[in-house]
Order: sequence, then C-alpha cells, then structure tokens
Amino acid sequence: MTHSIAFNFEDGVTRFIDANPDETVADAAYRQGINIPLDCRDGACGTCKCFAEAGRYDLGDEYIEDALSAEEAEQGFVLTCQMRAQSDCVVRVPVASDVCRTRQASFEATISNLRQLSDSTIALSIKGEALSKLAFLPGQYVNLGVPGSEQTRAYSFSSLQRDGEVSFLIRNVPGGLMSSFLTGMAKAGDSMTLAGPLGSFYLRDIRRPLLLLAGGTGLAPFTAMLEKIAEQGSEQPLHLIYGVTNDFDLVELDRLEAFAARIPNFSFSACVANPDSQHPLKGYVTQHIEPRHLNDGDVDVYLCGPPPMVEAVSQFIREQGIAPANFYYEKFAASAA
Repeated sequence: MTHSIAFNFEDGVTRFIDANPDETVADAAYRQGINIPLDCRDGACGTCKCFAEAGRYDLGDEYIEDALSAEEAEQGFVLTCQMRAQSDCVVRVPVASDVCRTRQASFEATISNLRQLSDSTIALSIKGEALSKLAFLPGQYVNLGVPGSEQTRAYSFSSLQRDGEVSFLIRNVPGGLMSSFLTGMAKAGDSMTLAGPLGSFYLRDIRRPLLLLAGGTGLAPFTAMLEKIAEQGSEQPLHLIYGVTNDFDLVELDRLEAFAARIPNFSFSACVANPDSQHPLKGYVTQHIEPRHLNDGDVDVYLCGPPPMVEAVSQFIREQGIAPANFYYEKFAASAA
C-alpha cells in the first residue's frame, strides 16, 4: 500500500508523489523526479528539513540532535531522509519548486457543463482523461487559460476531482476576459487548459472546531473542503458563514443544505449586506460571528473573500481579544481585464 505525499513549495506550487511504507519520503521524491533538498541521507546535516502539516509518519531514531532537535520534531519538523509515511501526508518544503527541478503541472480538458447561476456567478465544469491524474488539496486553485488569448485567471476548485472532472465558481465580471468568453462564446466541448495546483489555502487535519467564512465566490474552496469532510467525516463542529452583497449573489444554498444533511455536526448561515435585501439575515459576515463560533480561541478559522473582508474579519477577531489556534485566509480580487 502506498501513501500520497503532497509537497507544498514556497512559490505556491504543489506536487504529489506516492511513497511506499518501506522507503523514505526523500527516496520516494527522487524516484519520481522531484529533487527536494538533500545532502547526507543519514540524518546528520539537516539539509532536508521540512515541515509536516498533516499525516502520520515515523522518523526513527537514527538522526542526530544537530540535524533535528526534539523540540523541532515535536512541532512537526521532519527530516525527509528519515521520514517514512504511515498515512497520506502534506509536507511544506522551504524552497521554490524550480530549485527542486519541478514545475506546475499542465492539463488539457474540455468544458463539460456551463451554467449561469445568477447575474454575478457562473458554474463551470471541465473534464478530460488528463484530469484523472490531477491531484490537489481541497481549497487550492489553478490558473485557467482564457481560450483565444495567452492570459490565465486563478480560480479555486469548487469540487473534488471525480472521473476526470472538476468544477469552479466564477464571478461574472462585466467586460472581464474570462467572463466574456464564458457568457458569450463558450460551449460544451470547447478546450481549456489549466496549470497547478497552487496555494497554501487548503484543508488541514481537523483537530478542533472550524469556522469557515466565505465572501461571494470565495464559497468555492469551501464546497471542495466540505466534499472532503463529507467523505472522511469529522467529530468536530463546523460552521460556515457565507456573505454576499445582493440577494442575487446567493448561490449553491441547496448544495450547502445537502452538506448539512450529510455532515451531522455541520451548520451554516448566509447573509446579505444590502440593507434593501429580502433575505432574512442581513449585514456583513462579522455581524454573525457568535462567541461560540470562536470557542475561546480553540478554533481554526478559514476565510476566503475579497481583501476588505479579510481585513474586516481580522480586525473583528482582534477586537474580541481572541487569538484563534490557526487563521488561514485567501484574498482574491476579480480581474476586469
């Protein structure tokens, strides 16, 4: 049985390898053409020191204190020349991907489904045999090529990969290059390219309650995360607050209801900022964060939305005098070009 190892490089590129239980992660990486930092292979120099963000592994006792201290090992640092995976793992590598002679993976696919969910939101699905080899961490994004141009746009996956198909929630920007293509020219069967996966915003091991905060199409990474949580289960309470500007911006509520039915300890609320809204819950996301959601700081907060929302939530949490155990966020801004 092999285990999947995700390497997250400091330039945002993520690459996956398979590791056998009897081989070190470093040996598995080199076997598959990813040359992570390495020198002695004996646990003596510390050159291969990385940080394990998720997963179970064994480091043995063959390395020396100068290479990896007991305190570092307790924090989650590892020597990949000694690390043997006992489950799927996520490893943060402190160098750029090109230093390790690797690069973003590129894929070709075709449009399998295209729907305008509202005036402001487009749902896009693409499918292809090449995508069956695409691996990513729920919450990550790719650069999607705009057909007929040399430009790309970054979009978070809104689903897991299934049978070579992935999906995205895309904000419809009037005059935007990708938006104009999707609303004016795109049809099923059209070819598209994507490169990635990328990003450090992804679901970590769930060890405490989660508070998920989504702004607009920042909902996308959370629906991918919730698909994963629905598959693997979680004993921790999870609450999502989804905020938009206008009533017509609210999308995928039925999908969130389905997640609430599948995940016993998951709940969500949606709010609309426009004071003229007909929605029962009005205001901004920060107005609907309750003390129980912050759990006296024993909570992991995930936030995806436009920069002003990220700043407002950060300030709100500081004003509560609470420091979450972890605060992960992804800022995005729609391109008008």
